[in-house]
Amino acid sequence: MISKKKAIIGSIVLVVVTAILTSTVQLALGNKVVISKDLYESYKKYNKLIGLQQIVGEDFYQEVSEDDLVQGAIKGMFSGLDDIYSQYYTKEEFEQLKEQTSGSFVGIGVYISATSDDDYITIIAPIEGSPAEKGGIKSGDKIIKVDDQNVYANESDKAISMIKGKAGTNVKLTVKRGEEEFELTIKREEIVSKSVESKVLDDNMGYLKITSFNENTYDEFKEDLESLKEKNIKGLVLDLRNNPGGLLDICADIADDLIGEGTIVYTKDNKDDKEYLKSDKNKLGLPIAVLVNGGSASASEILTAAIVDNNEGIAIGTTTFGKGLVQSVRELKDGTGYKLTTAQYFTPNGDYINGKGIEPKIVEEDERKQLDVAVEWIKQQLK
Repeated sequence: MISKKKAIIGSIVLVVVTAILTSTVQLALGNKVVISKDLYESYKKYNKLIGLQQIVGEDFYQEVSEDDLVQGAIKGMFSGLDDIYSQYYTKEEFEQLKEQTSGSFVGIGVYISATSDDDYITIIAPIEGSPAEKGGIKSGDKIIKVDDQNVYANESDKAISMIKGKAGTNVKLTVKRGEEEFELTIKREEIVSKSVESKVLDDNMGYLKITSFNENTYDEFKEDLESLKEKNIKGLVLDLRNNPGGLLDICADIADDLIGEGTIVYTKDNKDDKEYLKSDKNKLGLPIAVLVNGGSASASEILTAAIVDNNEGIAIGTTTFGKGLVQSVRELKDGTGYKLTTAQYFTPNGDYINGKGIEPKIVEEDERKQLDVAVEWIKQQLK
């Protein structure tokens, strides 16, 4: 139980320490701090928060952890942004977030979206060969429950934590597909996802599939692209279907190798300041057909637009997901961290795709035909 005396002293210390660390402090004398009127008015906004912390600590019917209250208050601040992509993470949650971009983790192997019209978590795509894919999870499925507990889109990180666990253990999912609801029991495994695969198709056409943009993706891409070039491919089918995105710098490195000198993407922050990512003169120099669908999001859309707007290729398939927001991820000294939406991104031609996606030059709804359409388009460019 937090005593009233301790809470009051803690509140005073909080204000004093904050004031000392602020550049607008005017004077510090003994145990008193003199601050500007503007800063004092700013601190007054937190009186209710401090007062409620005191009341909860004293009057809640169970013992209260002060740390839990602080963590909850910080999470509430991010929730107040009404932005599904901005979140505060505890130390454990931030470790899980880092796992998602490392290319290796224990779980069932799905990419999810917290964007939903019905508050449920949406499966963007299962990782190829993963327990989720083998267990029957499909793109577009909704996760309603994890081990009989309801989960929602605005608590996606909690759901991810529940789905993960020790390798070899099972997790039960309640899934909604269309109007049908059913349960799946899937065994957790260590997922080591190679994010790039490639092969040479008939007529010496290169095929390269990128499933996500993680820390290892560029090295894998570079190796596979060089291998294809050594085989004298005539064109490249770049498959970004069901790729939910990932690290922007990795995406930019890949675009730099493909499009030649030009703009990859530009961002605009809350001050309307623009920042451009540019590529150099080196490029593939072959026709590129990019395969996309509703599961192609974020960095996938950036790469697609970079290729299309710089006239190095076209998009084929169905309209992409439509995520045009940039998040900054930061780890704090205590191991906690946050993800904050800090900018909008625009394609080289100035299009803002958030909420609408990229419509392909050639629309082909049947995924079984999309690859053939891409190869045929490349052949036409070579005539």
